[in-house]
Amino acid sequence: MSKKDIRRNFRDSVFKRDKYACVMCGKKSSPEKIMEEMDCHHVMDRSDMPNQGYTPLNGITLCKDTCHLNAEYFHIYGKPLPGWSPEDLYKKIGSSLDLAIEASEKLSEE
Repeated sequence: MSKKDIRRNFRDSVFKRDKYACVMCGKKSSPEKIMEEMDCHHVMDRSDMPNQGYTPLNGITLCKDTCHLNAEYFHIYGKPLPGWSPEDLYKKIGSSLDLAIEASEKLSEE
């Protein structure tokens, strides 16, 4: 599978799981407008995950307006904004770092 296909499958499965809405603020989108209005954010940076963390257990749908910037704060400055830690984001999607790592490790088996 090509890198482009891997990224597309990751985005599509995260967006579908999150019902095309920002998990943090609830802003809704649609399959037709999702790429314009939302981002598929890696909770833990791809470089810190096995197989770059392209598993839905490491992805969350966030609106481009504010929420994605709030989540990126952690990746840029190494400290999260209150309520925006990776653990907070994982809880919102029913995941954890351990689950995301385990699922990421299995990606090489597929």
